[in-house]
Amino acid sequence: MKLNIKINEKSVEAVKGEKLLDTIERSGIKIPTLCHIKNMLPSGTCRMCLVENVNNGRLITACSTPAEEGMSILTHSPRVVNARKTIVELLLSNHPDDCLYCARNKNCELQNLSEELDIKQRRINGVKNSHNMDVSGQSISRDPDKCILCGRCVRVCEEIIGVSAIDFVNRGSKTMVSPAFNKSINVSSCVNCGQCLMVCPTGAITEKPHLDQVMSALRNPSKKVIVQYAPAVTVSIAEEFGLEAGKDMNGILNAAIRKIGFYRVFDTSFAADLTIMEEAAELIDRIENKKTLPMFTSCCPGWVKYVEEFMPEIIPNLSTCKSPQQMMGAVIKNYYATIENIDKEEIYSVAVMPCTAKKFEAQREEMTSDGISDVDAVLTTREMAKLIRLYNIDIKNLEPEDADSPLGTRTTAGKIFGASGGVMEAALRTAFFMITGKELERFALEELRDFRGVKQTRLNIGDLDVGVAVINGLGNAESFIRGVALGSGNLQFVEVMCCPGGCIAGGGQHIGAEKESIYARVAALYNIDKNETLRVSHENPQVKELYSKYLGKPNKQLSHELLHTTYKKRDVMK
Repeated sequence: MKLNIKINEKSVEAVKGEKLLDTIERSGIKIPTLCHIKNMLPSGTCRMCLVENVNNGRLITACSTPAEEGMSILTHSPRVVNARKTIVELLLSNHPDDCLYCARNKNCELQNLSEELDIKQRRINGVKNSHNMDVSGQSISRDPDKCILCGRCVRVCEEIIGVSAIDFVNRGSKTMVSPAFNKSINVSSCVNCGQCLMVCPTGAITEKPHLDQVMSALRNPSKKVIVQYAPAVTVSIAEEFGLEAGKDMNGILNAAIRKIGFYRVFDTSFAADLTIMEEAAELIDRIENKKTLPMFTSCCPGWVKYVEEFMPEIIPNLSTCKSPQQMMGAVIKNYYATIENIDKEEIYSVAVMPCTAKKFEAQREEMTSDGISDVDAVLTTREMAKLIRLYNIDIKNLEPEDADSPLGTRTTAGKIFGASGGVMEAALRTAFFMITGKELERFALEELRDFRGVKQTRLNIGDLDVGVAVINGLGNAESFIRGVALGSGNLQFVEVMCCPGGCIAGGGQHIGAEKESIYARVAALYNIDKNETLRVSHENPQVKELYSKYLGKPNKQLSHELLHTTYKKRDVMK
């Protein structure tokens, strides 16, 4: 049903049931918000989206007020602008004045609103916040002094990720956002995904930085600093430099990394191919020998930690494969160190990831080979961009270069790991070949390629009827797994990614990206898969060489020792 209302004295058509914020934005007018998260139920707590209802003279929240026939709304009347300005001034009254040192400087919504509302002086003096910083986590740091209590992090953690690691505690002026009982983040149920960080409007939540230790290693003449970068990084890092979303920076990134001074640069997509070889072999072994099914992917460290804490009974269902990051680290410090005659202790292994949970994964005691960590430091996409800027590298005027060999060749199967459903597609391509000796006729499984939280399909592989599912966003995981994946017995393989959309929208990516940018990143990965010829992991020549010269066969003794691991139950809040 269509409604007729007026926005700033101009007639606008609204849809019955929609909120004023959507109507106003569709008419081309921007309304500021702080607590609002698009496509989620409004909370109306920050009051930044106030507009004036001319009919009754009231200021109302546009995010939570439905459009009604005959409404007349003013979006920027003097009363509205003054109210918004006062709200921001109140927030600034006890906010730290350390913008120059803040990780979110120039990318802070509070800072932007202050400029937008022309706030040039402090009119309201409040008592400054004085809380201890929480730097206990391996992936996430918290600065409660910078929290403006918008609640976005709380909602995402509860409604999207389904973990509820943080919430509002205390009352009145003492209210703050914190893990339960005001404990540190490292003993909470946090799975390190960083989605709270992605929606935080200020610097209250940031990633645990590894930049200083990487730069220290680069300056150390006794260290050979080797770097790898994830499939999703190359199609997202462009946004950090103001370039178009989805632009593939693969060759440019190689060139930039070399200019910084890294000893070698490798593409983690190679290790994604390696993961597929191991994972497909493990899946076939489980099916043929009637071992624990369905098998769940273990590429996402946020998902693995979620299982260890909330669903430990399905740990036997987790694939024992290490993630591509960890496999690449293990191969670099063992196989590559051997063929280059380098002492593995001389190698400082750096991973560039779209994910904050990878920082947690790298320090796990399970992620070692002969007692030496597979990966020494993890930089997010944001940190890598910061490093490039720190070295004054003009990324817009570099000539593309190839990654180093013999760990640099990748297939498009490894590349699509960055999108939800990509791991499943890549694994099925190789599992089909391992069982039948033939290639799949249709590589692109479109039924697994959209942004739905849960996707399912079936595939005939020889005499086997294989049921698979893809889950993205942990909030979709538990009910589906308990109700369908474990209850029906019709699924053999399930991919789970912690972040909505998969790694392409991970907690280490560009902050403030719109949905269109995320769609562009995914489209870029699938265009690479469509347009290149090497599309199956089992045909990667350097993966074949690695098995023939070093590993033997997938999921056998040496490969299992180096590329597989185990997981254990974790007690939450201990």
